[in-house]
Amino acid sequence: MTDRKPIQRAGCEVSCDKEDTEQRNVGDTDPGEEEKSMCATGNSKVKIPSLQELEEVLHSAPRSCRHGDEVWPNLYLGDMAVAQNRKTLQKLGITHVLNAAHSKQGSIGDQSFYGNTCIYLGIPAEDSDHFDLSQYFKLAADFIHKALRSKDGKVLVHCIMGVSRSATLVLVFLMLRQRLPLRDALRQIVQKRAIYPNRNFLSLLLKLDEQLTLKRRLCPLL
Repeated sequence: MTDRKPIQRAGCEVSCDKEDTEQRNVGDTDPGEEEKSMCATGNSKVKIPSLQELEEVLHSAPRSCRHGDEVWPNLYLGDMAVAQNRKTLQKLGITHVLNAAHSKQGSIGDQSFYGNTCIYLGIPAEDSDHFDLSQYFKLAADFIHKALRSKDGKVLVHCIMGVSRSATLVLVFLMLRQRLPLRDALRQIVQKRAIYPNRNFLSLLLKLDEQLTLKRRLCPLL
């Protein structure tokens, strides 16, 4: 039976129009032991959150995880089911798709699937404890930024489940392009969607947060 559920456009639920595919259960992610660091410039100190503090923010999110959610104006974070549903994407007005799980083992997608309806970018990230996702941080942030600045631009960033790889890249966009500290970026997203970046990705985000904090303390215009 076809399951047709309403789509909320203002930062809420996105459900697929096709025959629904069951999502895997999303378990709690343990980001690891507490680590604290301080960025010091002159006599000023700026606290960088620890992994434990990030975990507390992540666990404050709703426990439900839908196919997709608008986590920032015109920026959607979702799973493979919504990404492969052209009808849903058309209803949402999606113009750009960033697939953070572009691989033979993961979510296979390409420009030919979307034709001329969406601009596609595939990033072959692995949701693992050793993959260096930071090599794609700038590429992803620039793609999202450019898409949102285009006429009527709306972006879907997805991976398999929309909680780790894609969530990390959306956080990077908020940090690099919207100048949000990591803690604030996390809080922004978890208001709309439960996310669980793996421990490795959280560490990379913390490193980026520290680098950006240092740069902006030295040069506030950055």
